[in-house]
Amino acid sequence: MPGQHGGRRSAGGRADRDGAGKPGGRAANRTAAAPPTGRRRPKKSARKKALVWTGGVLAFLLVGVGTTGYLVYEHFNGNITSVSSDGAGTGGFSKDRAINVLVIGTDKRTGAGNEGYGDKGSVGHADTTILFHVSKDRTNATALSIPRDLITDIPDCPTTQSDGSTKDIPATPGKRFNESLGQYDRTPSCTMRTVTALTGIEVDHFMVADFNAVKTLTTAVEGVDVCLAKDIDDPDSHLKLSEGEHTLDGEQALAFLRTRHSVGFGGDLSRIEIQQQFLGSLMRKLKSNDTLTSPTRMWSLAEAATKALTVDDKIDDINQLRKLGMELASVEPKNITFTTVPVVDNPAEKVKATVVLDKTKAPQVFSMMREDVSFTAVEKQEKADAKARDAAKLKGRTADPADVRVDVYNGGAPAGSAQNALDWLQNEQHVLKSTNKANAPENVKKTQLVYAPNQADQARTLAGMLGLSAAALKPGTADAGAMDPMVLTLGPDFQKAGTPLSAPRKAPDEIQRVEADKAVCAK
Repeated sequence: MPGQHGGRRSAGGRADRDGAGKPGGRAANRTAAAPPTGRRRPKKSARKKALVWTGGVLAFLLVGVGTTGYLVYEHFNGNITSVSSDGAGTGGFSKDRAINVLVIGTDKRTGAGNEGYGDKGSVGHADTTILFHVSKDRTNATALSIPRDLITDIPDCPTTQSDGSTKDIPATPGKRFNESLGQYDRTPSCTMRTVTALTGIEVDHFMVADFNAVKTLTTAVEGVDVCLAKDIDDPDSHLKLSEGEHTLDGEQALAFLRTRHSVGFGGDLSRIEIQQQFLGSLMRKLKSNDTLTSPTRMWSLAEAATKALTVDDKIDDINQLRKLGMELASVEPKNITFTTVPVVDNPAEKVKATVVLDKTKAPQVFSMMREDVSFTAVEKQEKADAKARDAAKLKGRTADPADVRVDVYNGGAPAGSAQNALDWLQNEQHVLKSTNKANAPENVKKTQLVYAPNQADQARTLAGMLGLSAAALKPGTADAGAMDPMVLTLGPDFQKAGTPLSAPRKAPDEIQRVEADKAVCAK
């Protein structure tokens, strides 16, 4: 595991060579990434439900909920390894906003039996990464898998190294996503920065796991049930199973999560799908009475999780983990969606080895997560959506495009966005009274349009063109002069002119996804 923080367990070293794109190393965060789930059962207290959030990652909660013994607290607290977040995340969470946790599985081969999985010298790239988003109202969650072979830009990374020194690692454009960890001494905070740059989503915390996490956590729950639609015989992962149902733990569970040649199209995207299926099954197992009512099993989970995982330095205490778990424990399995960043084959390659973003679908998925839109039908959110749609209709008189006056500023959007928007407004929307004012005095979190009360008709016209939500409109209190323009400030949510800025209220039908309460057989 990369990095080290404080006086707890040391966390190992960094990548000293390019291990990106190697096969294998898929298992670490399958167990760690599991969000809160389970079938409906007689109601338990929120304290007890919190014990099983994320399929073992927060089995830590056993300490904070099940006992107050100081020695027990010290025992589990001493197990925790932490790494500096280097200011890459928010460093906190609260009841009044959504929570985003990044779970990173590395391909590090440390531990008994792991050297046989190929690339035994790897010290841990971001081989499997899941961004786990829990809604503000805690009714739903989305677990977004990020392909390791996605070509993306890795930003500048100020890091704290394992020896306590600091190192500024320069940005590298056009690299595999998995190089955001390990390569050139990058730490998990670099992966966090890369995810934020890629998706526009601020991450609160990260958790990191290696191969041993899968073995120990699946053994602690006494196996995870999987279903196979056909026989599997994968020489690389060493997995040989017949069609039908199986219960896997330890070495077999790790082999299942690393399998790719015998499922789907035989690539990494197919492996992501069986990882998601495995996580769903693990969640259902953790929510079962057999797990919840067994002190021995819960103790084993807490012991395995605290030893197997590395967390950021803002949650390196049992009590902090307990608070986080209590926030996330109420999400129903049917409202937890696993999905994958929409991608297409890299057109620059003759032999297809990497992927790039699907420029149509990926922005929709990122926007939904940023705007806290559920990927499943949640009754509470559906009612809120209906109100939002009514508000967004922006009822009232609109202005002719030729009468719309607006100054366009870049307040945190990609470089060149103000000119891109201006060209589109003038050439395609015929808003000729528009001006590029370059950079805004201050950046904004989201695109906004400031207008005077007597410019409301112009604001409605412009909002309709840009796909602005009602929340993006900022009315002033005093009327404007006849020649005064409105002020449009483009934020990080602006991608390109013509792409609606408000998030879709429903996930694209053609994206890959599966709900956590559904048992799916690997094909």
